[in-house]
Amino acid sequence: MSDADRMRWDERYAARTPSPGVVPRPPECFAAVADEFPTGGRGLEIACGTGVVAVWLTLRGIEVTAVDVSPVAIDCAAALARRVGVDDRCRFSVADLDDGLPPGPPVDVLVCQLFRDPRLDGPIVERLAPGGLLAISVLSEVGATPGRFRARPGALPAAFGGLHVVTAGESDGRAWLLARRTR
Repeated sequence: MSDADRMRWDERYAARTPSPGVVPRPPECFAAVADEFPTGGRGLEIACGTGVVAVWLTLRGIEVTAVDVSPVAIDCAAALARRVGVDDRCRFSVADLDDGLPPGPPVDVLVCQLFRDPRLDGPIVERLAPGGLLAISVLSEVGATPGRFRARPGALPAAFGGLHVVTAGESDGRAWLLARRTR
């Protein structure tokens, strides 16, 4: 990612720094199926933003590594983890996903919200442990004007067709998929 893009994200996060009352929670599109998320093991969140989901996963008993391109977002995420007392099991770092996924062991859950790079589809599946859960949501052309950062209709089920789908959908400019690696 270019320095200009990184600075743009830093400015966005600096402008909307979360209040101390922010509550860790599952991704909104998966709230109704939150019980599908594991309660132990390892997790990875890519493009984690301010860490709300990563900290929620940690509160469920998962040891989480989370990355984002924005140092400002990472600082907010680390502050949230400290505030709720999980900073020893929830680690945040700056990573440019243009360079690929950061190295690490297989994970029991991988979360990615509102970030899409088809070059990472294979590495995402490979990073999942057998039985591991992928929770991904992206901007979509379904119910919205097509655009450079919007997935085409059916893009997520097509990209992750080798996984067992728990739930998926597309509407109102968003697409989401919750799926397990069976082997």
